[in-house]
Amino acid sequence: MKRNMFIIACVFAVPLVVSAQNTALTLEMCHQKSKENYPLIKRYELIEKSKNYNLENASKGYLPQVSLSAKASYQSEVTAVPISVPGVDIPRISKDQYLATLDVTQTIWDGGVIRSKKEVTKTSAQADQKQLDVDMYAINDRVNQLYFGVLLLDEKLKQNSLLQEELQRNYNLITSYIQNGVANQSDLDEIKIEQLKAIQNQGQLQLSRKSYMNMLAILLGESFGEGTALQKPSSNDLLIPSQIKRPELELFDTQLNNLESQKKMIKTTYMPKLGLFVTGGYGRPGLNMLEDEFSPYYIGGIRLSWNFGSLYTQKNDRRLIEISQNNVLAQRETFLFNTNIETTQENNEIKKNRDLLKYDDEIILLRSNVKKATEVKVANGISTITDLLRDVNAEDMAKQDRIQHETELLLSIYNLKFTTNN
Repeated sequence: MKRNMFIIACVFAVPLVVSAQNTALTLEMCHQKSKENYPLIKRYELIEKSKNYNLENASKGYLPQVSLSAKASYQSEVTAVPISVPGVDIPRISKDQYLATLDVTQTIWDGGVIRSKKEVTKTSAQADQKQLDVDMYAINDRVNQLYFGVLLLDEKLKQNSLLQEELQRNYNLITSYIQNGVANQSDLDEIKIEQLKAIQNQGQLQLSRKSYMNMLAILLGESFGEGTALQKPSSNDLLIPSQIKRPELELFDTQLNNLESQKKMIKTTYMPKLGLFVTGGYGRPGLNMLEDEFSPYYIGGIRLSWNFGSLYTQKNDRRLIEISQNNVLAQRETFLFNTNIETTQENNEIKKNRDLLKYDDEIILLRSNVKKATEVKVANGISTITDLLRDVNAEDMAKQDRIQHETELLLSIYNLKFTTNN
């Protein structure tokens, strides 16, 4: 019974293993996984927490503010009544005095300071998040280069296998020619040399692919098995983007909003402030200076303060912020200028690769026809094995050129998508 259960488990497990090995990663999956794995992503949560703490601190400006103070002093002279009345003892104040006070103030209107602080806190956090978006977006380009590097190596490995099959077919053919006295051992040796070169090239391609996959695995935070494959995008399904939607543009917008919030905050520095206050004290003397006794007291009321000192600097403060705004606008204009140059270059690269692909299939067909004709000539003793190997290699190079052009077309399209964020 246990043995039967084990067999059933193995039967059901085999498709799962095969399915896992044949799983193909898409470029979009790699982009998403690389972002989730990148250590910098932790900063999103940190920025949000910092913003919330700063907003809470700003809101607490509306809570009553309490302060406690105490002092003891000794003075060389004290206030005294400069007259003497017979029979009347006029008390004198002690030269050592003591005082402890508790002050409570409640803001009624702060001129918009707290509201402005909150706004600046929000726009600053938004700018930090957009800067992080820019830093995270750069990972896509690194993934693209590795991804298409692996695709190119995969296609070259496939072509290498076809070349080895072609060389083996010719090797068998020449072996039969030798038996019939049409060819000799040196002809077979020439083909063997080409076979060994193909095997060497295969080993180099496999090592390069493994290196690329290891780097991609580090970016994605995963380990890839031997059967891990990458899905090749179809160039026919890709739209050529035109509008620029890069995260840098959103960063510039949030930076401008933050500077505008700072400009509004300048106005609050010279606005009047209105609040309530209560002071409770205990000391000697109290409010009655003529009583040389410890006594409690309190004072309460409403206070208006208006500091005009910031008026001296507010014009320059505004100008400094305007300079910063102009710097951001200049950076935005420069970014768009450089990005437009990049998109022009990448569009030209796309057109070039598409033009090259138009003729690749025809070139391969003609190279194949030439090779077949040479095979016939070799069989008839008109051409040499060297001529045949030359045509075999020429056909192989034509196929490799097509692989190169097709992969470069896909990469150039995705480079344009990266440049425009479409």
